[in-house]
Amino acid sequence: MATTTTAENTKPAAAINPVIDPFSYLGMVFNVDGSITREHGLLGTRTTFDPSLPVFTEDITFNTSNNTGVRLYIHRKSLESTSSNERLPVFIYFHGGGFIIGSPASPVYHDFCSLMVVQVPVLIVSVDYRLGPEHRLPAAYLDCVEALQWIKTLPHEWIAKFGDLSNCYIMGASAGGNIAYHAPAFLRDVEISPLKIKGTILIQPFFGGTKRTESELILVKDKVLPLNVNDIMWDLALPVGADRDHEYCNLMVESELGACDWIKKLGWRVMVQGCDGDPLLDRQVELVKLMQQKGIEVVSKFDEAGCHAIEVLDPSNAKALCLAIKDFISSAA
Repeated sequence: MATTTTAENTKPAAAINPVIDPFSYLGMVFNVDGSITREHGLLGTRTTFDPSLPVFTEDITFNTSNNTGVRLYIHRKSLESTSSNERLPVFIYFHGGGFIIGSPASPVYHDFCSLMVVQVPVLIVSVDYRLGPEHRLPAAYLDCVEALQWIKTLPHEWIAKFGDLSNCYIMGASAGGNIAYHAPAFLRDVEISPLKIKGTILIQPFFGGTKRTESELILVKDKVLPLNVNDIMWDLALPVGADRDHEYCNLMVESELGACDWIKKLGWRVMVQGCDGDPLLDRQVELVKLMQQKGIEVVSKFDEAGCHAIEVLDPSNAKALCLAIKDFISSAA
């Protein structure tokens, strides 16, 4: 069955590119009663503990009221290791989907995390955060905080025995990259010791604004992220009444949270990955420049061609990205 939930708003307008119906594109149907049916809820990769496979996975709920949890990923060889000194960096991963669709079980995100576990290697905690419009921002940011507080308690044998909590990174793709960027501002008054976050990895992070950038206008009818789909995602994710110049969305507006300032204060290193086939490229370049101006150590990797979400759509790109991530965390050591 598809997933049906009730939203706080009526169906938003979609006028930029009427040729593409953003709701059908996203697998969402707005019903007469205001509820939302998500067809993407039909898709999901199950967890496995099959000894013939290289990666083991397990789902755990950490908040039954919010129905939020994580999917853990670990390489089978790590469990078979007899050395207690071979601890793995811990990646807290946030999937994409414009804050309104997707989960750790979505095949593209599940496969990418499975690949990272083998290629980097790391222990991954992929967070199943709340989605809009039922749970508008900052709900996803708060779920990030709660996930980190849960991880610090060593709630699972894999984390306790094989994870290096002194070597953690917050990583996100697209909307997940936005979450990873804003995380330090929401962690500023939260104790997460013994977790030590060394940096954040932002894969084609999702930002916007009311004023269009050149890359958005050039790729207005992009096949992966058309501009009207981009807009609908923000309409459904931002607080009610907010536009795309809200600080959750627009990097360049005056910020009360001061995410960049907190990244600087905490001494996090940052990796930003993008490509020139992504409508969000200009936003990501703005992010790198902003961080450089703040004196943050940032490593940027912008590829030619490609598209938004290329790392989950192209296996060869995913492997290259894993190598870049491995170099990034190795250089910190």
